[in-house]
Amino acid sequence: MPIVSLQSSPLVPGVSPVEISYRDEGEGMPVILLHGGWGYGLNPFNRQLEKLRGDFRVICPDRSGYGGSTRLNSGFSTDFHYRAAAETLSLLDALGIERAFFWGHSDGAVIAAIIGFTASGRVRGLILEAFHYFRMKPSSREFFETLASQPEALGVELCGRFALEFGENNWRQLITSHAKVWSDIASKSSGPEDELYGGRLNEVLAPALFIHGRLDPRTEPGELDAVTAQLPHAEMQLLEFAGHSPHSEAASADLATRLAREFLLRHS
Repeated sequence: MPIVSLQSSPLVPGVSPVEISYRDEGEGMPVILLHGGWGYGLNPFNRQLEKLRGDFRVICPDRSGYGGSTRLNSGFSTDFHYRAAAETLSLLDALGIERAFFWGHSDGAVIAAIIGFTASGRVRGLILEAFHYFRMKPSSREFFETLASQPEALGVELCGRFALEFGENNWRQLITSHAKVWSDIASKSSGPEDELYGGRLNEVLAPALFIHGRLDPRTEPGELDAVTAQLPHAEMQLLEFAGHSPHSEAASADLATRLAREFLLRHS
């Protein structure tokens, strides 16, 4: 995979250069795919690349800490989504891309939304999949606390995939740090209605499509209603048999891909 060198990134302060690996396929209006907290290997976008590269230039960067990119030097900070948004914009600068669509999954959806209101002029449209809004996730508290202390609880098969994706000596640190930071985000919340965007989500002006699994275990009661109140112009697609990764789950991948492709073509 190609690598671009950034002078710096707020995700890895004090490191220079910062190397970002990425996939780059197709031609046309750029579509930037932003992975979730477990990276592309665990929730792959291969199906989407195949369906989109005939009409779009599809770019899949590994954020710092993931894939072939520079490793994190101090884990995740509670503002890591904002730091990742800044890194993503630096990557676009390095690639000479002024404006693009952004399709973010989970953490990637948070990052895409932040770009939507901090750099609106660079956003053609947003696809926000498995979106997070609330800072507190009571239904996921045990999940994050377990992973923060005992990532092996995920099971032998999944841990083996993590080792292949992140390296035998690196995967535990990444998974535990990522789980811990979500607990830290919740602990610094002012209450159950406190959200990740500082009251600015309603500043997103670009066309937006939400793709969300009705069975998503990371979604809190009322969370999607709160999102709709902030972005009433956005399209909300709830997929009946999907969980936290509609684009890569067998029951929903084809539908998620079709909805996304139709949205991209409609707003190109």
